[in-house]
Amino acid sequence: MKILGFSGFDGSVRFKQQHWPGLSEREYRIVQGLDAAAALFVDGEIVAAAAEERFNRRKHSGAFPIRAIEYCLAEAGLSLEAIDEVVHGFNYGPHRIAYSLDPLNARLYREVLAPDAVAAQVARCLEGFPRQKVHHVDHHLAHAASAYFCSGWDECLVLVIDGMGESQSASVYRASDGKLQKLIEVPARDSIGILYSVVTLHLGFDFNADEYKIMGLAPYGDPQRFRSFFEKAVQLNPDGTVSVPILHLNRSPAERQTYAATRRKLEAELVKPRQPEDDITQDHRDVAAALQQCLDRVMLHICTSFGRKTGLRRLALAGGVALNCTANGRILRSGAFDEIFVQPAAGDDGAALGAAAFRASVHGEIKNKRLPVPFLGPSYGQRVIVETLARFRDRIDYVELGGLSEAAQAAARLIAGGCVVGWYRGRMEFGPRALGHRSILADPGDPDMRHRINAMVKMREAFRPFAPAVTLREAPRWFDIAPGVELPYMITTVDVREAHRSTLPAVTHVDGSARLQTVSPEDNHAFHTLLEAVGRVTGREMVLNTSFNVKGQPIVNTPQQALETFLNCGIDFLFLDNFLVQRKNSTSYEVNTLRQRVGHPIDLERLRNV
Repeated sequence: MKILGFSGFDGSVRFKQQHWPGLSEREYRIVQGLDAAAALFVDGEIVAAAAEERFNRRKHSGAFPIRAIEYCLAEAGLSLEAIDEVVHGFNYGPHRIAYSLDPLNARLYREVLAPDAVAAQVARCLEGFPRQKVHHVDHHLAHAASAYFCSGWDECLVLVIDGMGESQSASVYRASDGKLQKLIEVPARDSIGILYSVVTLHLGFDFNADEYKIMGLAPYGDPQRFRSFFEKAVQLNPDGTVSVPILHLNRSPAERQTYAATRRKLEAELVKPRQPEDDITQDHRDVAAALQQCLDRVMLHICTSFGRKTGLRRLALAGGVALNCTANGRILRSGAFDEIFVQPAAGDDGAALGAAAFRASVHGEIKNKRLPVPFLGPSYGQRVIVETLARFRDRIDYVELGGLSEAAQAAARLIAGGCVVGWYRGRMEFGPRALGHRSILADPGDPDMRHRINAMVKMREAFRPFAPAVTLREAPRWFDIAPGVELPYMITTVDVREAHRSTLPAVTHVDGSARLQTVSPEDNHAFHTLLEAVGRVTGREMVLNTSFNVKGQPIVNTPQQALETFLNCGIDFLFLDNFLVQRKNSTSYEVNTLRQRVGHPIDLERLRNV
């Protein structure tokens, strides 16, 4: 069967803007259904997946993912008529009565959330697709399916934890023999994910977007200062669940729209709300540290409680909170589980994948195998790249290299010589991390590189850390992990070995940790080839790897977006597949200086004459 999954609620932000005027733009992000995406399964295997933001260029877009769907169909060579089912990663049908208790919620249900509303939108956007072929999967079940059926394990414990599904914030499943049995769920009013997002908003960042910034800020703070507040705000229950009394304060519809009562409590007992343009103070760092410690405590409590109850030693995670690399690292180091798998598109974009996977399992077609590095998005061949380069010819010089090996050698020399390199090739990653196909790369041993990339390349907050990408065989040399442990999705924090922290300043966070990506030749061949080339020059098969975008921009998708981003930030050189590109009359690194620093990796004079 051919099953197309999708996520997102087109219209949720618009509905809130229409019916709750006067809120701030950041408060309008407190909605359900962002991060729209599409994923296609054919005969039980995933063949394509992409988030809509990569096409419409609106970060975290909840718009109906029409262009992502069109891409998935094109990638598989299918027409819409060939699709057997379209399935949405939400199902609000069982909650109709709860939404009927007041007129505004009834209207929200009718116009945005109801299965009939979703099916009607599918009919409008996918003209001619039969409504009887549109299905709906409970949100946490979709997340659970994405974790279980991408793990490659026959049996495991599954934890789904996010802001909220239809009415729950965490769900625990026993997965076995292709089935998912729900053991318990935590209601949305006790959501650690929502609390984390509300504090994110209170600290001057965006709800439903910037939670990872709090994770990066936390190591700069002292968790002890506000620990008692969060211990009262979040209670660990004997049954393995949690309660969040501070969220129960929001009683009126207006308070629930913005969590106003909770935010007043934060202001009274923590710090005043910070505006995005305000300086970040030690108060803010300390709050972030205490919040992250609270989340770590909650995740360990839930996971270890149900690990003991079930006796299961394998854990699969999904949901937006599962993108918290620090908490994932705490679980890994706890020893409570022999193996941990975090579905790399753990947020709501991954619900599209999970919805389709679950329906494939219903039909007995799912092939449960470990998801390789998720290069599931579009690729653009040489013809498109050459045409794009020609359109930018008045602003760039470029040369075509002899293939991957030569491109990797050239990139390695440039990186070793202190350059920041854009590395673009193959199919785009699915999920929030750039894993070697849409990446910005640099030398992890350069003590100035972190500040330079934050300020001149990414144009973002100075406290933000960068991730190391290292070959699987060399990872235990530099990081405190056992040989053979694979962390290919850049979704878990580990400790940098103490002896190497001073030699890896660009990727070692202030607390000695790093958000590690291990790279194997089997499922990330081109990137592994590059890392081997870097190793021959520098003595370590490692680079600083960050996503190919700037602040506020989705990761680049097309060659044109790659060139536009390159030309408008501080990247020194760009590799578009096997083409090496620099700015025309570049002043950031002159040719003679480059020759001295990088040792003639290519005939750079050719760049002047193309």
